[in-house]
Amino acid sequence: MTTETQVAEAGFVVELERFQGPLDLLLHLIREQDIDIFDIPIARITEQFLQAIEGIERLGLDRAGEFLEMAATLIRIKAQMLLPRRVDEDGELIDPRADLVRRLLEYEHFREVARRLEEAEAARARHYARGYVPPIQRNEQPVELEVTWEEVWAAALAVGMRQRPPTEHRVTQRAVPLQEKISLILDTLRRMARVEFRRLVAPFGDRLHAVVTLLAGLELAKQHVLAMRQREVFAPLWLYRRNGKKPDAND
Repeated sequence: MTTETQVAEAGFVVELERFQGPLDLLLHLIREQDIDIFDIPIARITEQFLQAIEGIERLGLDRAGEFLEMAATLIRIKAQMLLPRRVDEDGELIDPRADLVRRLLEYEHFREVARRLEEAEAARARHYARGYVPPIQRNEQPVELEVTWEEVWAAALAVGMRQRPPTEHRVTQRAVPLQEKISLILDTLRRMARVEFRRLVAPFGDRLHAVVTLLAGLELAKQHVLAMRQREVFAPLWLYRRNGKKPDAND
């Protein structure tokens, strides 16, 4: 049996075995057709995804289950798009595709990071093989040791004068509360309609603060308190106040 499945409408061939999972396949379908990831034509993508996973049983039960779960998710979203749209507490329409878009963007970020790490590893391997140890420089002709009695006596006296190494002192890094970063974002968006993510984390200069601030932004976006936008991978990330309304810490 051939390992290729023809996606007729898109006009390209999908080799199912080369994809890491359903998100990888779905992102491939979107990027190959130059589709706006924030406005996915869910009916067309669902049809193409179902065509691409025909004969999925050859991949085994575990991998087939992942693709079938994504197919069920796409069908559910497609059905929700046909129903009257619901609104949130702020009166804004709830997009059934929002959670899927968030998962795709996160996956694309991590995939790009992994690709760059692989390129860095390959570049290093071209210079030094794995387990490389620099050769020790050896003098071909031995040099005789010449020392005077005064130098020996001075060295013996210096042994008793050596200072003890300082006691090891470890500083435990203070945890960064998630609620603290949520309050920081809410206070900032009460003063301005939008703020760049880099501006929120620059004063701290610490990776842990940046990670917790990103998690706080994702949590607020999930609660529809704010919106997050990024034009492309590694472009500046912006946080927007939703509907021009100043966010409330009690939302």
